[in-house]
Amino acid sequence: MRTSVVSICLMGLLALASCRTTENPWQQLNMPKGRSLASHFVKPPAEYASWVIWGWEGPMTQEVIARDLDSFKVKGVRAVSIEAGYGMENAPYLSDGWFELIRFAAEHAQKLGMKIWLIDEGKYPSGFAGGKFSQERPDLRMQGLSVAERRPLKRGDILRESVDPKVISAAAISRKTQTTQMIPIQRGQIFWTVPEGEWELQLVQADFKTSVTRAANNPTRGKDATNSLCDYLNPNATRQFLEFTHVQYQKHLGDLWGTVVLGFRGDEPDYGFTPWTPGIDSIFKARKKYDVTPYLATFFSPFLTEEMKKAKADYWDIWSNLFSENFFKVQADWCFENGVEYMVHLNHEHNMVNLTRSSGDFFRNMRYVQVPGVDAIWNQIFPDSVNNFPKLASSAAHLFGRPKAFSETFAAYYTRPTPKQAKWILDYQLARGINTFELMFWSSSAQGRSGASGWMASPEFPGIMNYLDRTGYILAQGIPAANIGLYYPTSSMFMGHNSSNEAVWNIVQSLLDNQRDFDFVDEQSLCSLMKLESGTFTNFSGQQYSCIIIPESSHIPSMAYENLKQFAAQGGKVIVMGTPASQMVKRIFMTATEGAKWDFAQVEPCCDINPGILEALPAPDLKLDQSAKRFTYLHRILEDADVYFMFNEGNEPLTRKITLKGTGTVQKWDAVTGLISELAPSSVDAETTTLELTFEPWETLLLMVGENLKNTKEPK
Repeated sequence: MRTSVVSICLMGLLALASCRTTENPWQQLNMPKGRSLASHFVKPPAEYASWVIWGWEGPMTQEVIARDLDSFKVKGVRAVSIEAGYGMENAPYLSDGWFELIRFAAEHAQKLGMKIWLIDEGKYPSGFAGGKFSQERPDLRMQGLSVAERRPLKRGDILRESVDPKVISAAAISRKTQTTQMIPIQRGQIFWTVPEGEWELQLVQADFKTSVTRAANNPTRGKDATNSLCDYLNPNATRQFLEFTHVQYQKHLGDLWGTVVLGFRGDEPDYGFTPWTPGIDSIFKARKKYDVTPYLATFFSPFLTEEMKKAKADYWDIWSNLFSENFFKVQADWCFENGVEYMVHLNHEHNMVNLTRSSGDFFRNMRYVQVPGVDAIWNQIFPDSVNNFPKLASSAAHLFGRPKAFSETFAAYYTRPTPKQAKWILDYQLARGINTFELMFWSSSAQGRSGASGWMASPEFPGIMNYLDRTGYILAQGIPAANIGLYYPTSSMFMGHNSSNEAVWNIVQSLLDNQRDFDFVDEQSLCSLMKLESGTFTNFSGQQYSCIIIPESSHIPSMAYENLKQFAAQGGKVIVMGTPASQMVKRIFMTATEGAKWDFAQVEPCCDINPGILEALPAPDLKLDQSAKRFTYLHRILEDADVYFMFNEGNEPLTRKITLKGTGTVQKWDAVTGLISELAPSSVDAETTTLELTFEPWETLLLMVGENLKNTKEPK
């Protein structure tokens, strides 16, 4: 079984160009033996370490930088990400002085055995190069659609007029009858007689327009449109962004590049409006076989016909593809070719509707990214909340063969967590597949004050950092084991079928409450990226799904539907929860057809995992003798061992008999102390091991189960 897992993993890595292997182990999937990890457990390689955001605030000098890095080292911090801050008049962001200080920071970090990540912008979101696009390349600024004019009309009005050359689409809206009509523009003119009722004329134009930015060089320190983002949909703009930023870092860092400085972290690239780029109308027509411009003005109406909804979905499909290929892929490819990594998180990951509206297709965007991520802010993850969106980043990592998934955590938390609460927030994400963290926030000591505050200034902080490094290192090894895939219905989101959002997250929580781990599987993976064979879908981690759950949805790509049908015919299990998609999309939403019949699937109501579904799911790799809703786990497979991370999320002690897949020696790897000790199972059979375990509230346990594990010794 282990040999087949290894061969599948290697097959996956070789099959996908975006998962090209490198000579650096932290940049690729590894299948080590369990015993080989023991010697690195106490102090894992720093390339796997979690890190803190180090905000350069005030007049930074070499003395301040050295003092801060020395302080980090004492606190157990082995890596940092550098963010440009306010008040750096002596070395403004992207100036020669800035790069000289970055070089000094990397040199001092090297002396301390530390690593550096570079936040790719002078605050956020990524893509305005500290204002250089507004100042030096205004032609490559972001563009979007907007309503140029709204005008009331009444019955009998006759429009015979020329429109501004910037206007590309027109529509009329009747709020009383909740209808929208397209108004043709011919040779720059509108000819339309207003029908019965009161109407509003809406003229839409394409022009330079930017999502707001927070810039280190903004004298107001506000979040506004002063510094325009680049045109994310234009590869030339992305390459210019790299030239302004990444290329300059590379020139100044020399041999510290790719050794001390590991790569770049992007932050919330998205749109706060409907995107546009020159030529997108031609690209649309070539790919979708019809002209979208008459429909564009209707996108700003709340009253869309089915035809208008389909045109809007086709438009979202096009710009989302351009976003993926021309922004994320260009950066990821450049980083790979230059020996560093690209990590990024998007915006609104907790809500599929808003995420799709502002960023398009999450999984398309993450397909090429070396370290997919999420952003845990605003108390979204806290002991009194339920928010499972970290599964998005870990699922992307698993699907596309990446060893790491990260979370920027604790930004804008309005309740400062205690050290114990902070660890709970981190454990919650570890149990959902995140294995490396960027922690907010550590301000530089340029103002003469301590950079740490809150729980990060507590005596417990160094211990938590050691715990994160050890746990994250182990959970980045091997391949993920979950064999259930949950379809992520992007096509339905494009069509405005927003009820899918609540259905999906309810299914997620019900799966976790029943200790059934899963990954989201995206539409591209179901269509073509995963290998379908013998009733399983195999992703680029070598992970195999034998069951796919389809949530309530309206549309599904026809190729995904046909592959699911074939998957079921081969013995795979398809479970539909709620009203299944009836419309099949063959690349073009406008020509989507009815006809998706789910007679090959088990159809169940949404959204709880009932006994009938539990029986149909694959045999669990972890099973409790009694139910426990607040108990979660993660399972990864090594060459000769199984790794389990378990977490009692609840406020009460928990004692259970737990049956695990895997046999051999059972070891507890204590990530707090670095100690490895053996546990005696209560029973063992040919394929499973059962232990009786007691968890205190909020307690975690990291187990290794396998043959030939290294004899346990205390760490040096």
